[in-house]
Amino acid sequence: MNLSGIAVSALATINLHSLNNEGAEGNYLQTRQVQIVDEAGELQTVNAISGDMFKHIQAAHLQSIAVDEGLSLCDGCKKLDANRVGADTEFAAAFEKDATDSEILTGAVRHCVIDDLEGILITSEVGGKKRSIGRKSVVEIGWLVGRPESTRTESFFHVKYVPEGRGKGAGESGNLGQNIFHRPASSGQYAVVMNADLYRVGYNDITQERVLDDDEINRRTKALLQSILFAFLKPSGAHRNTQHPHITGLEGCITLSYGSYPAPVASPLNPKYRAELASVTETLNSFKGNQVQIREFGSVSQFAEEMRRIIEDIGA
Repeated sequence: MNLSGIAVSALATINLHSLNNEGAEGNYLQTRQVQIVDEAGELQTVNAISGDMFKHIQAAHLQSIAVDEGLSLCDGCKKLDANRVGADTEFAAAFEKDATDSEILTGAVRHCVIDDLEGILITSEVGGKKRSIGRKSVVEIGWLVGRPESTRTESFFHVKYVPEGRGKGAGESGNLGQNIFHRPASSGQYAVVMNADLYRVGYNDITQERVLDDDEINRRTKALLQSILFAFLKPSGAHRNTQHPHITGLEGCITLSYGSYPAPVASPLNPKYRAELASVTETLNSFKGNQVQIREFGSVSQFAEEMRRIIEDIGA
């Protein structure tokens, strides 16, 4: 059976990072905070890294892999343009005015691996006609949410060095003086949930048909799984130049689906998430044997090894 879906439920230990911030108020940089409900039903405010940020990290790795592997990219994605295929004038001119949405979607899926895997909303003019064509992402990433009991954010005082001395710097304007600012650093254990519907790689959601051959689908699937792995190995984001995050732990479960059953996820915000996943997997397989597999890992290296094995099995 072919692998149809994969999910990751993990607990990542990340120290002294500033990957995701709300903005600045005066000279205070505000880190992103969310409210969650704990096991006792109480609201807790914790640091978090948005799913948008982490998906941006994953998509950037996918673009680099696509370049290395010679996978098809639209002009927008070659330049990491946020408009992606909408910025590709040659693609827009390749269609007649009476082209259907399904024909354009097929063209976009074939034309670009990122527009295929990451989802796209085409709102530009294609074939001389304004369009609104949506494609759901193959990969879905939730917030990375700090566990309340083991996640903290501190604010650190910084001063911009001015060679002329404090007196000279203090009177300057236009950001030329000796400015002071406060920068956050967060440390903790972050719950991660993500899912990839691999059966939708190269799939036209309108016609409900695959529009790529098996070889290309396998190449794109491998690239997607590599990009997920790389996102954990190098999570880019804000202030990495001076606050490169210390990733000291990664543990959890990978679930694999080989049929119509979903690959289950369980949030590590629940301390019993591993037992929950094991129980759900056993229940699903009781309906129809070996539709779902679960693989546990206890470190970054073990996660990388498990992902390598999964990638090697694609198309084998």
